[in-house]
Amino acid sequence: MKALSKTIYIAVIALILFPFAQFGLPQISAPLALLCGLIFALIFPNPCPKFNKKTSKYLLQVAVVCLGFNMNLQESLKSGSEGMLFSIVSVVGVMCLGVLLGYWLHINRKTAYLISSGTAICGGSAIAAVGPVVKADENEMAVSLGVIFILNSIALFIFPPLGHALEMTQHQFGTWAAIAIHDTSSVVGAGEIYGEEALQIATLVKLTRALWIIPLAFVTMFIFRDKSAKISIPWFIFIFVLAMIVNTYVALPEWFVSTMVWIAKRGMVVTLFLIGASLSINSIKQVGVRPLLQAVALWVVISISSLAVVMNTLE
Repeated sequence: MKALSKTIYIAVIALILFPFAQFGLPQISAPLALLCGLIFALIFPNPCPKFNKKTSKYLLQVAVVCLGFNMNLQESLKSGSEGMLFSIVSVVGVMCLGVLLGYWLHINRKTAYLISSGTAICGGSAIAAVGPVVKADENEMAVSLGVIFILNSIALFIFPPLGHALEMTQHQFGTWAAIAIHDTSSVVGAGEIYGEEALQIATLVKLTRALWIIPLAFVTMFIFRDKSAKISIPWFIFIFVLAMIVNTYVALPEWFVSTMVWIAKRGMVVTLFLIGASLSINSIKQVGVRPLLQAVALWVVISISSLAVVMNTLE
């Protein structure tokens, strides 16, 4: 069984990377890759759990950096600046509301704080960064990551159709996705589905939002009274900015830029498959009703409020 699951696992990754157009096979899109991963996880045991976890993390970072080589710094900052102010307000608001909801629902303090962090900033990355600071145990981390992952997967399927139904512009959708979707991987995936401009704006606003991990970690040390905790800084964001600077001020050859874009887009799609394949029935059962209620309530609040702001302030 394990050998069969590993064979199918490798075959799907190969199809995602190289669609084999000569055999009439279509290119696998971001939502389809995530769906394939989810189906795989429900049928087969994950043959490479450690590989999935590490590869999805670093492959996403590589994809984001490669995407920077196709973005102009000045144009991107101008396009994404409108969403940054609301990002600041929403981060603080979601954190405060999340902590209050956790207290009201009688959720473990650390679990409620981790779910709030993941919703407010950037999903699993924020939880992974803040978890060691609050000294969260394995169960607290698993529940927090599990509930964020479930909603994050749903977002990739429902946000692009909602954007089209509301007739949102590329600019509007990219900003909304970056604020309302938890994890960077699904933000980038949703942006790619919606369009090139939406992808660039969503990536820029989300990575700017992700930098809030640093001040949040410092604040968390004082809240939980542990000044000796180690802070994880998302260094790849600075490399992404460097790539944008290079592309803006250096005449890069077309073949190089197109190669970077191909790596970025295929890397994102493979990442979503790996994330989907990491799901398990046990992780869903482990989440529980109350943490899920907290996460859904926060998600609804940030989605609706950010939608209202975006639709009324951006074009």
